[in-house]
Amino acid sequence: MSDRSAVLLQYLLPKQAITRFAGLVASARMGAITTGIIRRFVARYDVNMAEAAEPDIAAYPSFNEFFTRALKPGARPLADATLLCPVDGRISQVGAIKGNQIFQAKGHEFSSTALVGGDAALAAQFDDGIFANIYLSPRDYHRIHMPAAGRLLRMIYVPGDLFSVNPVTARGVPGLFARNERVVCVFEGIHGPWVLVLVGATIVGSMATTWHGVVNPSRPGKVVEWSYQDQQIQLKKGEEMGRFLLGSTVVMLFPKGPWSFNPAWVGEDLGRPGSAVQLGEAMADR
Repeated sequence: MSDRSAVLLQYLLPKQAITRFAGLVASARMGAITTGIIRRFVARYDVNMAEAAEPDIAAYPSFNEFFTRALKPGARPLADATLLCPVDGRISQVGAIKGNQIFQAKGHEFSSTALVGGDAALAAQFDDGIFANIYLSPRDYHRIHMPAAGRLLRMIYVPGDLFSVNPVTARGVPGLFARNERVVCVFEGIHGPWVLVLVGATIVGSMATTWHGVVNPSRPGKVVEWSYQDQQIQLKKGEEMGRFLLGSTVVMLFPKGPWSFNPAWVGEDLGRPGSAVQLGEAMADR
């Protein structure tokens, strides 16, 4: 199937219904059937179970519990860097925010205001800053960790579409990451404010954070915000902050400053799309 046909098909598919069904199957505890599903998934995507805290496929009572499996202690050492990669995945894009425009793929950009759900004042803090988009494939570890230490200020649920977020779709759907369902997490760190966005996708049953639990089980169809200004929720660099129940993409925004991306991550002017990265490796320094 051509890229164009694959993208067109996504416009036609009942993505919400497919996602609800996938969520039901993934959360079900069906004994040998569940184990069989997991076994086929591991074989199909070449999942490395040797690095899992629980390597026995039969030990997972549901697909979701397998999908959000923990890693063995020490499996992802943390680099000595200002910003760490928060997930296992592949670079979608990294680079400079041009005013408030974020590069998605050739021919496509989206605004930081649209990404964070329309809050122009929040988005303006990242004008001419830097961004990183990382895609989590089905075989990856699907817990999300902190790229830097931060105090949680706000969380915003933004309803939206459920397009796939794979590289083909990123090239073919305008404004993909700012039109899909997403959870925007706003932090304050020693280098100023920063944002980590969990982007939903087709068959992503839900997104969860460590301080809230599942954020989007009911899909209310409207923007919902939680303020944590009166609380002291502090998360350390490298600490788990959330997870995808089935995989997707994270988008990070940081303010303007003398940031220097890991040379292995960047080409002449933008990130190297498709390059594999791991949780804990150096993303950028300042």
